[in-house]
Amino acid sequence: MAIVKSKLLKQLTSNYPNFLKKDLEKFTDIILNEIKRSLRRGDGVELRNFGTFRVKTQKASIRRNPKTGEKVAVPEKKVISWKMSKEMFKKINNEE
Repeated sequence: MAIVKSKLLKQLTSNYPNFLKKDLEKFTDIILNEIKRSLRRGDGVELRNFGTFRVKTQKASIRRNPKTGEKVAVPEKKVISWKMSKEMFKKINNEE
């Protein structure tokens, strides 16, 4: 099950009933937009006890279309890589 923004907002409103839903929505929008801006600039984003996001450049290459088998030139592009923190690794693997 994936987490979507609406479910995240629902969880936040139930955990923090004193905050207005529109304020929590603004708060999450600000955080997500700042992460996007930072990655767009090429900076890394570190969320303590969660992980780090970095932008890497994937080189241009020649690949094959699996359906037709013909060669396709793929241009250079930027991709986001994520590395989980040690704390997240321990939580996922029940090593607390």
